[in-house]
Amino acid sequence: MRLGNREIGPAHKPFIVAEMSGNHNQSLDRACAIVKAAAEAGADAVKLQTYTADTMTLDLDTKEFFIGDPKSLWKGQSLYKLYQQAYTPWEWHKQLFEYANELGLVAFSTPFDETAVEFLESIEAPCYKIASFENTDLPLIRRVAATGKPIIISTGMASVEEIEEAAEAAYAGGCKNLVLLKCTSTYPATPKSTNLATLPIMRDRFKCEVGLSDHTMGIGAAVASVAFGAVLIEKHLTLRRADGGVDAAFSMEPQELAQLVTESERAHQALGSARFGATDAELKSLQYRRSIYVTADTEAGEIFTTGNIRCIRPGNGLAPKYYSEVLGRVARERLVKGTPLSWSLVE
Repeated sequence: MRLGNREIGPAHKPFIVAEMSGNHNQSLDRACAIVKAAAEAGADAVKLQTYTADTMTLDLDTKEFFIGDPKSLWKGQSLYKLYQQAYTPWEWHKQLFEYANELGLVAFSTPFDETAVEFLESIEAPCYKIASFENTDLPLIRRVAATGKPIIISTGMASVEEIEEAAEAAYAGGCKNLVLLKCTSTYPATPKSTNLATLPIMRDRFKCEVGLSDHTMGIGAAVASVAFGAVLIEKHLTLRRADGGVDAAFSMEPQELAQLVTESERAHQALGSARFGATDAELKSLQYRRSIYVTADTEAGEIFTTGNIRCIRPGNGLAPKYYSEVLGRVARERLVKGTPLSWSLVE
């Protein structure tokens, strides 16, 4: 399948998505710098989020419209004010898409309501992402599916039944290319809560490509996901965590993103195929295996003992498995120290 101008799937290196989210800190120049940093780090795509505070929630002072979790990065904040701070102005989108395309990146976004889909269609978004908190919004999924473009759905918090409903809504709505992302909707997430072993089960059950939307620190979980079949990896990107911002605390810096690009590709290359025996690259190394050598000058008719033969490197003599069979037998001819033993030299 294709996302923008890129092919994705098991035959291709992992597709790396740099999620900008609110890390632009309401600066268009900073947003452009993040796009450039993503390109320079070797990412395949940059992703925005398309919403306003009013399309996300209500501006109310009642308790349920505030974040009450004491462990949350945003504890005590009003949802409305948080989204006002984090949203990406819609008038930036076209410029950021075009800039990303100029730098060779695929640019797309996460819409959070139907008005966002209409807007993104007007600027020719090549594909769409459904966020974890919206994966039960089946009307939104159906609207995105109606575009006929590839859909990526994060599965954070979703039960198997909810993932089934989301996938069915996507396919029924017209989606032909679906990617499901394993996701843990905590910020940051811990490696222990990531459960990468779910990926192949999800791929087999829902008959689609799978990947990881990763909120852990570092690159370990993301690189490991490749071994479980992830073809797409999404990580938040900021210029410097020290600059602050709504998502900065769990976002990657550019040099970390570059490491992820390199190491995820190496992980993909290392998968190979199931095989045993020497690879073509190993054939020359076979000569450095151990084999049976004469380790002291030995006269014809002399008995082979632990004193005059040993298993050593290189591998030009008899294989070590014959060592006990040779012990106690005699030499056919005089042998000098350093002679590789062969059956023609054994009586």
